[in-house]
Amino acid sequence: MHAEQEKIISDSWMFPTTYNQLVSILVSGVMIETRNLTKKFNGLTAVDHVSFNVKKGEIFGLLGPNGAGKTTTIRMLATLTRPTEGTATIGGYDIVKDDNEVRKLIGLVSEKIIMYDRLTAKENLWFFGRLYDVPKEVLNERIDELLRLVQLSNWKNSQVGTFSSGMRQRMNVIRALLNMPEMLLLDEPTLGLDPQSSVEVREFVKKINRENKTTIILTTHMMVEADMLCDRIGIIDHGKIIALDTSANLKKLVSGANTTVLELEIANLTTNMVSLIQSLKCVNSVSQDNSTHIKVHANGDESFDTIIDSVRAEKGKINSVKNLDPTLEDVFLYITGHEVRDKADRKIPVRRHKHSMPRSRVR
Repeated sequence: MHAEQEKIISDSWMFPTTYNQLVSILVSGVMIETRNLTKKFNGLTAVDHVSFNVKKGEIFGLLGPNGAGKTTTIRMLATLTRPTEGTATIGGYDIVKDDNEVRKLIGLVSEKIIMYDRLTAKENLWFFGRLYDVPKEVLNERIDELLRLVQLSNWKNSQVGTFSSGMRQRMNVIRALLNMPEMLLLDEPTLGLDPQSSVEVREFVKKINRENKTTIILTTHMMVEADMLCDRIGIIDHGKIIALDTSANLKKLVSGANTTVLELEIANLTTNMVSLIQSLKCVNSVSQDNSTHIKVHANGDESFDTIIDSVRAEKGKINSVKNLDPTLEDVFLYITGHEVRDKADRKIPVRRHKHSMPRSRVR
């Protein structure tokens, strides 16, 4: 292909890669490749020699607790911070050497919602679209298309500050789609949202991937979210990828390891009873959901009988026992030996100006 043809493809909004890069993606099927990606801050290793590939059109999840290195990994891939060691390519472009080309391929949705409350939905999208240098004649049509995609057309002339949290997050996502990126980076997209808003955002993520074939990297500390959305999941803890596979295959690590996961309802459950179960040699961990329910992870063929016998010896009144299928949380516990640490779901409160007036919110 001639240089002039390459430039046409490079300048296209729908295909921002050169011909050679496009061929590379099509042949390999790999959109992202990281090799020993590492980031250190003042002696602290936040990301520790992380290596993984993401296929074109895949939803890939980085699952781990807060502080595991998920956001730092995303920031490196988004060219917002440079790796200390290692490298990564997106669409065949190096995130350090070819950072400008990488930015043409990606859209980033960070934890913080980047919207201006006093501007309308359309005005916000117009502002960010012009920052992307989307042509005016293209931008008007694209804004209407994206607002329809997230069912916000009726509110395009309403101030974003009046929107519910779910509506604002949907706006935050389509802001990252204005340049029609081939790759979307979602950092904790449902953090702090109510259940209904979380469902809306998850459904929208699946829709983007299904209809636009957009490759997506999603970070989350929520096991259910990773299970629902991701084709493959990389479990990250203390900056390292400690397991990577499909959800089904990850769960086989537990189910094929002679591990039992029991849920017991004990009418007269006491702290002494919980401590006794925890002290059994076959038991790995005990978590208490409420005053009568506990979840027990144990090893060995005799673990079921041992646990039941110990409860009965303490005069425990067992109402029900369930032998549960493994979850991703069980996988995390099995691999790391501890549960997901910081389950921070609360929003950081927004400090309002002294003279600002309360505004009604669209629900």
